[in-house]
Amino acid sequence: MRYVILLQSTMQDTTALSHPATPALHPMVEAVTRRIAQRSAPTRSAYLAQVDAAAQRKPGAERMGCANVAHAFAAMPGDDKARVTGIDKFKVVAEKGPNIGIVTAYNDMLSAHAPLQHYPDLIKLEARRWGATAQVAGGVPAMCDGVTQGTPGMELSLFSRDTIAMATAISLSHDVFDAALMLGVCDKIVPGLLIGALHFGHLPTVFVPAGPMTSGLSNNEKSKVREKAAQGLVGRAELLEAESAAYHGSGTCTFYGTANSNQMLLEAMGLHVPGTAFINPGASVREELTREAARTVLGITKAKRFAPIGHVVDERCIVNAMVALLATGGSTNHLIHWVAVARAAGIVIDWNDFSDLSDVVPLLTRVYPNGSADVNQFQAAGGPGYVIRELLDAGFMHADVLTVRAGGLREFTGIPSAQADGALQWTDPGASQDDSVVRPASSPFSASGGLKLLQGNLGRSVIKVSAVPEDRHVIEAPCRVFDSQEALHAAFNANALNQDLICVVRWQGPQANGMPELHKLTPPLAVLQGKGYKVALVTDGRMSGASGKVPAAIHVSPEAAAGGPLAKVRDGDVIRLDATAGTLQVLVDAAEWDARALETMPEALRAANGVGMGRELFANMRRNALAAEEGACSWL
Repeated sequence: MRYVILLQSTMQDTTALSHPATPALHPMVEAVTRRIAQRSAPTRSAYLAQVDAAAQRKPGAERMGCANVAHAFAAMPGDDKARVTGIDKFKVVAEKGPNIGIVTAYNDMLSAHAPLQHYPDLIKLEARRWGATAQVAGGVPAMCDGVTQGTPGMELSLFSRDTIAMATAISLSHDVFDAALMLGVCDKIVPGLLIGALHFGHLPTVFVPAGPMTSGLSNNEKSKVREKAAQGLVGRAELLEAESAAYHGSGTCTFYGTANSNQMLLEAMGLHVPGTAFINPGASVREELTREAARTVLGITKAKRFAPIGHVVDERCIVNAMVALLATGGSTNHLIHWVAVARAAGIVIDWNDFSDLSDVVPLLTRVYPNGSADVNQFQAAGGPGYVIRELLDAGFMHADVLTVRAGGLREFTGIPSAQADGALQWTDPGASQDDSVVRPASSPFSASGGLKLLQGNLGRSVIKVSAVPEDRHVIEAPCRVFDSQEALHAAFNANALNQDLICVVRWQGPQANGMPELHKLTPPLAVLQGKGYKVALVTDGRMSGASGKVPAAIHVSPEAAAGGPLAKVRDGDVIRLDATAGTLQVLVDAAEWDARALETMPEALRAANGVGMGRELFANMRRNALAAEEGACSWL
């Protein structure tokens, strides 16, 4: 009965939110959703059949043999053991409680994950309050692209996502859990946890973030120091001081890169406690939000509300995430990651879906690298709640979706706070508190979203147009071809790039070397652009959501190592990157282009790829990786 009272009070706490009549869905959103559902019908049906069969089984403690059960709960305190097994000293206990499996990405090297250290203890205490139990089912690796950027370790980064998914599956494979909590924040960690959780789609699942660090040196000031360092105008000491002033404490980095885009998308998918994404780790309300995550997942199991994650994440939910990404100018990495996430739920999406949605979804935020504000300023101006409310009210998001909350997606328009007695309440964000950061759907920064599909004789790629001024949306120039980012840096340092040019960096796709991010290319290219040259990047590699400034056609598919057309490009070829028309073309006579042979990866590069720093262990993933547009999945 206590838990029923809790659910009632939680719903009362959200009455301050506005609940207008649901508007008609935008025709393009409706059309894209319909074609995704049709395209995915066979795989989605098979997935749901598997989910529903697993959901019909008895709880693990009843289904398993006594030896299995004894092993599973041997380390539990006596009261918890009795609660989860239903037996205490040979006597049947009146009522058993659900058992929550906690999967955590905690380590104290990553600023974003360091706050997770004490979350399991909080969750266990809160579970006990409501007659339930919780166990740390397992830990998953969590690496930082900021640490490995430009190093051999970066070539493990993309496939760490699939490793995390597998580690999540191993954690949950003990199969004694009635619900799950996923503790993680950053780039590959959240997609990996989500892919893993969807393979246990019968479990109610809530994601639990830690929030961003407080604001330090602004992203614009940090970028200026990086550009000075690239020109040799400041030394290592000055650069390190600036970087340390920007990345200075616990919490997620404050720019709107992949990690913070993850959090925005989870809010739009209804997989968080509402409004949790961008509350700082040290905020007084943060601990209560973590406790609320336990109450939320228990609310699903105890109320017998059928909302396992496999049903929550349907095609409408995926479209809502895509719309939120576009409306906020989020990370280009999600054109890979969310394709993989969707496939884990039996849903097939592609870059045409993103592109068609981008044509109609308004850009509502300006957060670095798409503006000067950081995510703390975004939160203060209205945050995810404001954006979701505007998108719902304008018909760009599906309102009729399952979420982890009984009140549906409308609950995710609220901003959480704690009352004097510690109880949580959610309030409507009202008007934008800073219209240079967040704007209403009726007056957006742009009528279209932040991403654009490029197609042509160089393949298919994407560009983040929201981060690039309009006068740089079209670049036509001769190219220089590089087989590595180090080669480009060497040419820059030799002053060999002082001209209008398009830099082609190839052999950077999933099969070639694991598709590392090439974020360290931004400072030298930005310097060239600052000198007045027209500059662009074309690559089959990745660029972070923190890229910006320089026009970059990224994720070119098929990649050069798989016989893609980048392997035909030669120094001096003129390339036209046209983000307005959505084209990427090498301006070579068609007959000559067709007759031109594909180059192969240089032998020295091939020999060096995948050797050292543990890269040998990922050889099978590189061999089996799908194309970027197919999510670069290594498990399909």
